[in-house]
Amino acid sequence: MKLTTTTWVTVDGVMQGLGGPDEDRGGGFERGGWALPLYEDDNEAATFLHQIYGRADAFLFGRRTYEIFAGSWGAMADPGSSPIAGPLNTRPKYVASTTLTEPRWANTTVLSGDVAAAIGELKARPGGELQVHGSGALIRWLLAKQFVDEITLFICPVVLGQGTRLFPGSGPDTALDLVESRATPTGITIQVYRAGGRPRYATAD
Repeated sequence: MKLTTTTWVTVDGVMQGLGGPDEDRGGGFERGGWALPLYEDDNEAATFLHQIYGRADAFLFGRRTYEIFAGSWGAMADPGSSPIAGPLNTRPKYVASTTLTEPRWANTTVLSGDVAAAIGELKARPGGELQVHGSGALIRWLLAKQFVDEITLFICPVVLGQGTRLFPGSGPDTALDLVESRATPTGITIQVYRAGGRPRYATAD
């Protein structure tokens, strides 16, 4: 399976999901809830996101994002009516966690031993996509391990000035090949990249 990541980010690189203002107040963060109004007002971005979920063969989460999703998408009375909740509730879910022992969301497997080996085995299976949504710490770890095949960014026309950045201030360098790019009516730019190895750097003449 191809490992893909999908992230909603601001122009200054802050990431957060489609929740409300209380979704993540860690570290004193006070500016949550910025992504949901854009998603609700932009049919083109929403349709693109729904298509992503629809082609998932399985999902991979960090524990924190998993618990957020389980408490929202996993608790819907009629998940089959939602293009996001439907796939999330019916397809396999894997959680990279050393502390989660009794997941309550159906079709969940906890990867608690050699996580790198387990993810390598999942990627080696036939199929389409092993998708990561949210899970910033996990994405950064996956990038460092060179597990990520494709990155989709929903870049929103917002500058927050605070919050957790998708990419850390220091880390591995990665070249990206642009696969697809589009702008939606509300100003969201959707960029799809494929990992392209190490960047090329200029050399002195």
